[in-house]
Parts: sequence; C-alpha cells; structure tokens
Amino acid sequence: MSAAISVSFLTTPSLQQRPFSLLPPCNLSSPFSVRFRTSNGRHLIPPRASNDNNEPQQLTETTVSAVPSNSSTMITVQNEDSLDSTLFLIRARNRIGLLQVITRAFKILGLTIERATVELEGEYFVKSFFVTDSDGKKVEDTESLERIKEALVDAIDGDGSVSGSGGVGLVSGRGVVVRKAGLGMESGERKAKVEKMFGFMDAFLKNDSFSLQKDILDHVEYTVARSRFIFDDFEAYQGLSYSVRDRLIERWHDTHRYFKKKDPKRLYFLSLEFLMGRSLSNSVINLGIRDQYADALNQLGFEFEVVAEQEADAALGNGGLARLCACQMDSLATLDYPAWGYGLRYQYGLFRQIILDGFQLEEPDYWLNFGNPWEIERVHVSYPVKFYGTVEEEGIQGQTIKVWIPGETVEAVAYDNPIPGYGTRNAINLRLWAAKPSDQYDMESYNTGDYINAIMDRQKAETISNVLYPDDRSYQGKELRLKQHYFFVSASLQDIIRRFRDDHNNFDEFPEKVALQINDTHPSLAIAEVMRVLVDEEHLDWSRAWDITSRVFSFTTHTVHAEALEKIPVDLLGNLLPRHLQIIYEINYKFMEELKSMIGQDYDRLSRMSIVEEGAVKSIRMANLSIVCCQIVNGVSKVHLDLLKERVFKDFYELWPQKFQYKTNGVTQRRWVVVSNPNLSSLISKWLGTESWIRNVDLLAGLRQHVSDPDLQREWKMVKKVNKARLAEYIETLSGIKVSLDAMFDVQIKRIHEYKRQLLNILGIIHRYDCIKNMETSDRRKVVPRVCIIGGKAAPGYDIAKKIIKLCHVVAEKINNDADIGDLLKLVFIPDYNVSVAELVIPGSDLSQHLSTAGHEASGTGSMKFLMNGCLLLATADGAIVEIMEEVGADNMFLFGAKVNEVPALREKGASLKAPLQFLRVVRMVRDGYFGFKDYFKSLCDTLEDGKDFYLLGYDFASYLEAQAAADRTFVDPEKWIHMSILSTAGSGKFSSDKTIEEYAKHTWGIEPCKCPF
Repeated sequence: MSAAISVSFLTTPSLQQRPFSLLPPCNLSSPFSVRFRTSNGRHLIPPRASNDNNEPQQLTETTVSAVPSNSSTMITVQNEDSLDSTLFLIRARNRIGLLQVITRAFKILGLTIERATVELEGEYFVKSFFVTDSDGKKVEDTESLERIKEALVDAIDGDGSVSGSGGVGLVSGRGVVVRKAGLGMESGERKAKVEKMFGFMDAFLKNDSFSLQKDILDHVEYTVARSRFIFDDFEAYQGLSYSVRDRLIERWHDTHRYFKKKDPKRLYFLSLEFLMGRSLSNSVINLGIRDQYADALNQLGFEFEVVAEQEADAALGNGGLARLCACQMDSLATLDYPAWGYGLRYQYGLFRQIILDGFQLEEPDYWLNFGNPWEIERVHVSYPVKFYGTVEEEGIQGQTIKVWIPGETVEAVAYDNPIPGYGTRNAINLRLWAAKPSDQYDMESYNTGDYINAIMDRQKAETISNVLYPDDRSYQGKELRLKQHYFFVSASLQDIIRRFRDDHNNFDEFPEKVALQINDTHPSLAIAEVMRVLVDEEHLDWSRAWDITSRVFSFTTHTVHAEALEKIPVDLLGNLLPRHLQIIYEINYKFMEELKSMIGQDYDRLSRMSIVEEGAVKSIRMANLSIVCCQIVNGVSKVHLDLLKERVFKDFYELWPQKFQYKTNGVTQRRWVVVSNPNLSSLISKWLGTESWIRNVDLLAGLRQHVSDPDLQREWKMVKKVNKARLAEYIETLSGIKVSLDAMFDVQIKRIHEYKRQLLNILGIIHRYDCIKNMETSDRRKVVPRVCIIGGKAAPGYDIAKKIIKLCHVVAEKINNDADIGDLLKLVFIPDYNVSVAELVIPGSDLSQHLSTAGHEASGTGSMKFLMNGCLLLATADGAIVEIMEEVGADNMFLFGAKVNEVPALREKGASLKAPLQFLRVVRMVRDGYFGFKDYFKSLCDTLEDGKDFYLLGYDFASYLEAQAAADRTFVDPEKWIHMSILSTAGSGKFSSDKTIEEYAKHTWGIEPCKCPF
C-alpha cells in the first residue's frame, strides 16, 4: 500500500498555485525527479542519478550535519570522489512550499542546483540536491559547508528566509565563504529577483473575468496585431482562442512532465483521420471556464455563441471512423491515460460540398486559410522520411545487414494540438505531420541555380499531406496514397522510438512501455517499419525483433466485407518502399511455414491466409499482415465480431480465437450533449442532482427514476422545442424553407452510400407524398406533419451516391412547392455536413433513421449521438443497434427489416424475390420522370429491379413503412413520445467512448491512468 501523497505548494498571495513536482526550478540543468515510496520502502520510480555506464552510483556518507536538538530536519553532506558535485541530503517534515524554500535558499547562497530528486516517506520528504558553486565545482571547504547547513536549517525550520550575517559568495579558490551583507553581492536585489521569478513560475494563469479580458485583449493586440479598441467577431475569436490555448498549454506541459517522471506505459494512437470539429467550446467546457469566458466577452461587448461560430471545422477526416477517433482522444484525456495521438495535418481535408442545381460539386476545403490558433508548429521536431531507392548489403561485426539507400527524402514537421480532459488536470497531445521538402535537396537545387526544380520539389513534397484520401483510380493516385500512409507511419514511429530511447536503452523493454494502436489498415505499414528499425538500424536478430513487434501492436478493423480490405500492389510497394516489401515477404514466409506445420497442405486455406495474394495483380493484404502480427484484433460491436469470426476472418479466428475481441464504439457525452445541447445537459444535471454524469456516464440511468414525473416531461419537451427552433431557423437561413415546430423532425445524416440506404428513405418520402396527394382533404387533417432532413457527402467518384443526392433535391423541389401538401411534408437537404452542423441538427431531431442493410454497418456511432440526445431511433438490427436494443428496449425503438442471418439467403433468391406494389409504384414514378431527369435516374432505378437489388430495398420496404406508421402513432401521443425519449437518454451510458477506452486500456493496451496532480 503506497504512502499518502501530499503535494506541496509555494504560498504566493493572490496566485493560483502550481504543484512542486511540475515546477521547472530556476537554473536547474535537469528537472526534478520525484520518487514516492511505499510503506515497505519500495520505490515506485527508480532513482535517476547514474554514471556514464548507466549503473547506479554508490553514494557514501562523508559528512553528517549537526542540527539543533529541537529540529526535525536532518541534513547530510556527501562529497564522494565519483561525484562531480556536492550532495545535500535533506530530510524534513513536509509542509506547503518546502521545496521552493530550499531551492530559494540555495539560490540566495550563490549555489547552483545541478539536479535533484525527491522521495516521499510518510509525512517526511527526503530531498537530494546535487549542487556546485558558481565555478561549477564541488563545495569542499568544511566551514562553508557547515554554514550552508546552518542557513538551510534556519530556512526550513524558520519562516523560509535565509538568515545570518549575510549571503555566501565565492572567493578565489574552491568552496564558498560567508560574505557580509551589502558587500558587493547586492543580496537584497538578488533575493527579490529570485523570489519574483519563483512567483511567476509558480502561478497559473488566473480565470477571473478581469484577467480573461486582459488576456483576450493582449492577444488581439500583440498576437493578432489588431487594435484592442477596434476589432470584429473573428478577431475576438482569435484573441479568445489564443487565450484559451495558453491555459491548455499550462496543463499540457505539466501533464507531459509528469508522464516523463512517472514513465508509465504509453499508448500511441495511430489514425489517418481525426474529425475534431471545432475546439473552442469543447476546450473551455473541459477546462471548466466556459461561464467565466462568456462573462468576460459579454463585458467586452461580444457574445460567446457568436464568437464561437467564427471557428472553422478542422477538416482532418471523413465520417464515423474519424469522429470516433476524436471522441476516443477526448476520453483518453479525461480518464487520465498516458496517450499520444498521431495523424496527418491535411492542408485541404476531404472536400467542401457545393450543391449546384441539385448536383454535388467538390471544392477544396481551405480550412487553414485564416490560420489555426489551436495548433503549435514544432519546427524543431522534424524527421526525414525516405522513399524509392535500392537495398544493399553491408557487413558489420561479422554480420550481413540490409541498408536502404533512398532515392527521395522529405521532411515531416510536427504540429501539436493539446487535448484537454474534463474534470482533470491532464491534457494529452495530438501530433499531426505536415510534409516539407528536404533542406538538403532544396539547397542543392538553389545552389545550382535550378530554381524551378526546387519549387517543383517543394510542391511535390507538400502534396503528400495536402488532401485526405487522394483519388486512387490511377497509378499516380495509388502511389500518392501509399506515400501518405508511409510518411505518416515513418514520422510517428521515429518520434515514438526517440521518446522511448530518452529513458531506455534496451528494446526488450519496448513492449512494457509502448502500446501501438492501428486504426483500420491505413497505418499497417508500421509493422514492417518497426521490424526494419529493429533489424536494420538496431541490429537485433529477426526472432527477437519479431517477438518485440508482435507484443506492441493491436489492430481495430471497421470492415464488414473481405472485398473491402486494403491491398497494395507488389510492384507499387517494391518501387516506393523496397526494403519494406522484403520484410513483408520474410514475415509471410515464416508465417506460411508455421501455418503448414499446423494445418498441413491445405493449399486453399494457405492461399486465403497468405499475406501475399497471387493473381493478375500480385498484392499485399494489409489486414492479413495486421492479424498475423498484432496481439489483439478488435471488432467494434458484438454483431461486427460475429461477422469477423464467421465470414471476414474465419480462417484466422479458427487458428487464433484468443486474438479476437470486440469493443463497442462510443461517443463522448461531453461533445455530443454538454457542448451541442447545453439546455439538455443542464436539465439532466438538475434532475440527477449532480454534474458527475459528465464524467461518470452510468449515472444517466438515474433518469429512469423520474421518467414518469410530469415536471420532467414538461421541461424535457421544452428543451426539445427550443432546439427545434434553432434548427428551423438554420433551415430557413440555408434554404428559405419555413418549417413548422409542431412537425416531426425526421433526420438521416451520414455519408451517402448505397448500403446506408438514403435511397430507401427518399422512396419512403415519395410514398408518403403520393399518399397525401391522393387523400381527401378531410383525411389530410389526420396526417402527422413531417420535416424530413437528409445530409451527407458522396465520394467524388461515386456516381450512384451523387445521383441519390440529385434525386433528393428534385423530390424536395416537387414536394416543397406543392400547395396541396403545405406543412404536412417538407424535405430538406443540408449541404456540406460536418461536425458543427451535426451539433445543431442532432439536438433538434425527433426521429433518426439508421437504415443500413443488416450486416453492413460495423457499429454506427451516429445512432449513439442521437440516442444521448433523447432522439428516437428508426433502424435495422445492424451494428451497435442490436446492443442499443438491449439497453433501451426494442419497445422504445422502431425496428424493421431483414436480420443479419437472413440477408445471404434473400440475396440468393435474386429476381424471384418480389417487392411490394408500393415499392414498384414509387420506383416507377422516378423511372417515368415524374420528378424530371428521366434519363439521368435510369441507372439508379436499374439497381433496384430485375434481381439487382443487392441492398434489399424492395424486400425491406413494407417493413419500413410499418415502422414509419408506428412512429406516427407514437408521435401523436406526446406523453408516450417524451417517455421514450427520456428512456433513450437514460440507456445511452454504455455507448460513451469512456466505456470503450476503459475496455481497450484493460483488455488490449495494458495501460493504467496517470493522473497529473493539481
């Protein structure tokens, strides 16, 4: 059982205090090392002091202090010959500010602390200070040593001042002598200066309204370079953001200093996508200073909400995987795990969606045009990344090693983004890499006068990190995408290995200190890269290197079909990364030999499991490489794991069942409730009687106790109406369409894809329109009014998805302009859907549709965001929906469609599978040109008829209409609808990313929380 830890603070009037262990002491050449002891004296962190051979120094006692008998302080001096400084061992009862008192005393005495360690023993601290005089030499004069000890005792046991006849000064020769006050030392001035420096270093930035206003105005004037007397909303946003970033950096530095001292096992989270959204609101809420900033801005004449709207979304990803990674980074910070995120700093992100006459057009998303105040460029953190070239053999110490001679080198420059946790001091780092030309080649071109080539090389290098997922339909596109993957992997691993080697020299310790998480197969080249570093650069033998590599990686796949798994043509890989292809071949050879010994000569199975795929285009299967190497293979829902075991990776599961796990994806309630739906957040806190649910999401279940309370139902309904009003205002501003707040807001927002079946939704809307159009006027009064909202982007080369977007617009034009329909039905397409738009749409939704053909959605985090916000779900039993059913109950959802196990048999029926008449009618309306563009939609209609309905829209259509009718019946019973809405939020706790991360930490990564002390 470890001893209780008491963190000392330096008492400085009117300043918030820093913990001593995080304070960078004045003029120290190395930081303090803090060591805590358990009751049996065992060190939790080993001593740092070492000699040149990295062996612990044996310190022998040479001088023992005599201190007053009434003092609890013990001071021992050691001047062993092996030491290059004098060691003062001080044992004293802990009290506030003690460390600062001692360091200040040494400073005033004219001594320099070269390094220091601190151990905790119950209520006592044992402090070791290695000090030198102002010549950098040991203090050996006995008289001087005694007087130093007397001064230290006086300072420790007294009021913290260094008393006596004066300071200590250096005379010619070794050691120090007592110097009388006022004789050449200017001791009062020096003491005042040192105390002031400690005061500055020991204080956090203050968060009162006046201090925040001053910081904002200072940044407006000195960082943004605008007059503090005349600046607009955007400049206010910039000043505000830099002010918030200052406070993030405080926590960020403290956290990483603490991580370095504790030296825990660290997680490195590798993902090509992080869809972070806006940072301002999330940061101030996690820092706990949102209200203070709102008040400060209000006094300056600005509104926080208006200023926050000036921020652009960080365009660093696309869809659910990217947003999932952002949620997981938030949870890692909040739960105090020692983690780093690594990704790419895309210059243009994915693309900006423009709708022109109903057609999707793509434009670059110039999200960095006005700068990004949240990132910190680390020009001193850059690594060379190599491409092309040849592999040669060299003999070193009797061994033949491979040497990769690159043909091209680019530089990876780091951009850091602090990620704050909620309710904690921890702030972790998301490091993004940008590609720059190598200085060497740049200078060679300039020196030879080849300026055009220099410019072209620069542009070629920077292209690597310009755009997320470059179009890979051409060879050049495939090569650029592979370059992007390896650039990301190489830079990240160089940084990770450099950090490991700062404190460790033995790579056998690598798996005990490093966990590498591969998110999908994009970073899988990291496996070959680690092997290359260990074998070629560290000269480890293959078996030792493979043992290390196979214990550091874990792999999460989001794929549900083997056909969608990533493959790299061998010719392309061999040209761009010749050494890596050799390594992958060697991995595969050894794996195949091992596999033959286990399963015999089953060549079909050997062929399926091989990392190298033979065929017309010989390729490397990156998923197979990941499974062979990684210690854990994760699915992202219970349904997904079943698909992996039974279909996608069946052969591997039968070989290594222990490798396969699932961690259901989650979303962070801090972003998707607290930030995006503050009214609901306040209401939940009011009825639970605590805000603790923001960190402990299981507490949401407490809402079930109040679900029938009419006061809660009334307040819940009012919050929903306010959110719908915000969304209605946005829709009117966007499209000019006015919508009724009494209508059901029916929403489907996600990436446009055939399997997500936005087309099923649109056909259902056409059926609804057709029914209303053919009703008697008296019957129309019974219709539940609906506002149908669809949003999402189609991949630039995905023709069918783009036609679905166009169909949505022509149907909307027909419905919204039909006087017979009025407010009974509206259809709105929201362009350029992103995180910020989702934060507006989700809280204002009544019904959310999740229509994927069963067995095609790995998880589906969108449903979780709606669930947390009390939105009812209309969905198929796919992905995480199955687990949502278990938590909230199927009777609180509207379910329809074929089940996962039914889909294969239904597809086998082909053209014999008959669709209902309602489906055939609405498809015929589109095919016959009822909405125009008859020829354009022909190929879209062809995908639904004559046995080509792969995604089973026709089969599921009747069931879909029944679920829609059930939603209508429930909506006209407001009490029942609100009851179901409250239960949805109450049952959403399992789907927090906090839960997901805790599972990963325990069962996959083997990491523990490392909470930075306040």
